[in-house]
Amino acid sequence: MADDAWTTIESDPGVFSELIQQMGAKGVQVEELWSLDEASLETLRPIYGLIFLFKWQKDDEPAVAVQPEAADHIFFAQQIITNACATQAILSVLLNAPGIDLGRDLEDLKSFSQDFPPDMKGIAIGNCESIRRAHNSFAPPQPIIPDEPSSSKDQDAFHFIAFMPINNVLYELDGLKQGPIKLCDCTEENWLAQVTPLIQARIERYSKSEIRFNLMAVIKQRTLIYQERLEALQLQRERINAKLTGAPSPAAQTASTVEQLPADESALQAELMAIDQQLSGLQQECQNEELKFRKWKDENIRRKHNYIPFLFQFLKLLAEKKQLQLLIEKARQQQQDKATAQQ
Repeated sequence: MADDAWTTIESDPGVFSELIQQMGAKGVQVEELWSLDEASLETLRPIYGLIFLFKWQKDDEPAVAVQPEAADHIFFAQQIITNACATQAILSVLLNAPGIDLGRDLEDLKSFSQDFPPDMKGIAIGNCESIRRAHNSFAPPQPIIPDEPSSSKDQDAFHFIAFMPINNVLYELDGLKQGPIKLCDCTEENWLAQVTPLIQARIERYSKSEIRFNLMAVIKQRTLIYQERLEALQLQRERINAKLTGAPSPAAQTASTVEQLPADESALQAELMAIDQQLSGLQQECQNEELKFRKWKDENIRRKHNYIPFLFQFLKLLAEKKQLQLLIEKARQQQQDKATAQQ
C-alpha cells in the first residue's frame, strides 16, 4: 500500500470503537443496531449519531436538497480521499456532537479547519497523519502485492454516511455531496423517531436488489453511564442506612433531601433491597462491557495479524515430511465424491 493511500476498513463496532480511541476521542463507543424499534434505541441513549453503510449506486441516488450554506455552522467535509468514507462518517459525528472529549489531535483539526469550505476540510482530513495512521492500522495484511493493481470497476462500492441532530435539525452528512442535507426539524428527544422511517425507506428502496446494509450508533461509553448510576445508587444507599441507624447523612446531601426518604422503616428496607438488586445488575453490566471490549481487542489483533508466513512455513514442513501431496490427493478425492453424490 502506498504511504499516502487509505485502505478500506471493516464495518464493525469493535473496529470503529478502537479507531475512535486511536484518534484520541474519549468516552465514546460504537454499537451495531439490529433493530430500529424505540425500545432498542432507548437503551443506548445518549446516541450522538448513526452511521449507515449501504451499496452505493449512482443512478439510484435520491433527489435531495443539499444545503451548502449549512456547512458554515457545522463541521462538514467532502470526501476527497478514496476509501476514507468510514472515518469521515465517524468524524462527522464526533466533531458535531456536543460534550465529547475529542482529544488534542481532533480538537486541533476542528479548530484549524473550522473556517474552511467543505472541500478544504476534506483535504485537511486527508493530510492529518494521525487520523490516516489510525485508519490504516486496520488494513488487512497484504504479504503478496501484485505487479499490477486489479481493476475495481466491477467491484461493489459501499459507502458510509452519518445521520445526526445539529441545532434542532436532523441532517444527513454524506461526504460525496456538496454539503449537508437537511432532513427535517427535530429535538434531542425525538430525532431517533424522525430518522427511523427515513432509514427504513432507504433500505426498502434497494431491498429488491441488495440486502447488505449495516447501521451503527455512536454512543456514550456504557461503562461511564453505568458508573454514574452506580455512584448515584450507592449514595442513595448510604442515605437510607443513615436514616435507619440515625447516623449523620452523607455530606453531599442536605437535610431537606434526606426528608424525601420514606419515614416508615419497612419502606426504607424495601427500597434498600431494590437498590441492592439494581447495584448487582449494574455491576454485571459493567463486567459484560469489559468482556466485550476485551473480545473486540482480541478480534482486532487477529484482523491485523499476518498469518501468511505461518501458512507458508506450515506447508513447507508438510512437503518436507511428504505429507502435502497426500493431503492434496485426499482433498481432490473428497471433491470428486461430493460431485458424484450431487449428480
